[in-house]
Amino acid sequence: MYAWRKQVCLQRSGCQGSANGTITALLDHVCERFDVHREGVRASPRMLFFDLGNVLLYFDHEQACRQMAEVAGLEPSTVRRAVFDSGLQHAYECGQVSTRQFYEEFCRATGTRPDFSALCEGAAAIFRPNAGIRPLVAHLAAAGHRLALLSNTCEVHWEYVANGRYGSLLEAFSPQVLSYRVGLAKPQPEIYLAALELAGVHAAEAFFTDDRPENVEAARAVGIDAVLFTGVAALYRALRRRGVECNY
Repeated sequence: MYAWRKQVCLQRSGCQGSANGTITALLDHVCERFDVHREGVRASPRMLFFDLGNVLLYFDHEQACRQMAEVAGLEPSTVRRAVFDSGLQHAYECGQVSTRQFYEEFCRATGTRPDFSALCEGAAAIFRPNAGIRPLVAHLAAAGHRLALLSNTCEVHWEYVANGRYGSLLEAFSPQVLSYRVGLAKPQPEIYLAALELAGVHAAEAFFTDDRPENVEAARAVGIDAVLFTGVAALYRALRRRGVECNY
């Protein structure tokens, strides 16, 4: 319902590309304030895609640096450079290196050779549940809504969170589209297309929420209705505006 206003404003400003993110954020704020859907009339989504990190579960990369540093006898800053600043973690999450290759590269970069299992545990034990979202997920699933996971993650992280320590939370999501398995990562457009194919839905039939603005914008660019995750209450209101009902 606001698309024509957005286009006119951008044309008048003469800076359509640079203003796009600002205008989108402004329209989202207005729609949130007045409890309306920015896209106007649209069928309720058939598939609800959720991000994992900082949506379903909180995580802390700095905690990983501290724990891996303790195992390897290093400073956390050294681990940060070897794992995150170097691009090693990104390559791991994209499935470009295996867990063993990640370990070997870590050893080479740091000049250490810590216990393999202890290092993996230090890298993975960085999650804690978002207690507020569990009831919403349970009620959505009970109401028959299809839920799917779309996450940038790696093998040790997924094995850590998927072993049942968070109860049945992740069991509600199918398919589970994980970057290291599909060899793609958000915000690459191809991972959204892969997720749609695996879920068996078209872009116009999907909804997505993520805590990172660039991932939300990338989803919108391929036609998925996406919102930035800022909290459970705001997410519930966004779903209700789209006709997604549950006993929450």
